[in-house]
Amino acid sequence: MKTAQMTSSKYLKQDDIGDGKLVTVKGFKRENVAQESEPPEMKYLMGFDELEKPLVLNSTNIQLCERAFGSDETDDWIGKKIVLYVDHNVSFGGKVVGGIRVRAPKVKPGAAPEPAKPTVDQFDDDIPFLHNAVMYETTSSLQRRLARSGLRGLPLAQE
Repeated sequence: MKTAQMTSSKYLKQDDIGDGKLVTVKGFKRENVAQESEPPEMKYLMGFDELEKPLVLNSTNIQLCERAFGSDETDDWIGKKIVLYVDHNVSFGGKVVGGIRVRAPKVKPGAAPEPAKPTVDQFDDDIPFLHNAVMYETTSSLQRRLARSGLRGLPLAQE
């Protein structure tokens, strides 16, 4: 038995995570996480549908969640999936002690990505600008090849 298993905690510990867990964000609350004999230390907790214990959020995991969920609004995170895993390189108090980190779930190979949201063309052009740039480059490249081969093509339009 590991010594970490000999003590109980009402918050997630590395041993609770094992090889990693895919979880669904249930909600958030702010709570005093200090030991009984210590001064109060208010921290935010993130709860999950699949686990009884919440994760005490530190600034690194908050930033990782923002990146994984694509939003700094925690209301947007509720109901979304995240992976909890143990990072053995986390340091605390000048010592490498390991800790729990979060990341976005990996997309399975061959899985179709989420379709892009349609955008409204703000310029109402028949031909998008990028398409014109590609056409121009294609035309000029073709003309250079034709010139090198001794054949003549249409003259380039001057802008």
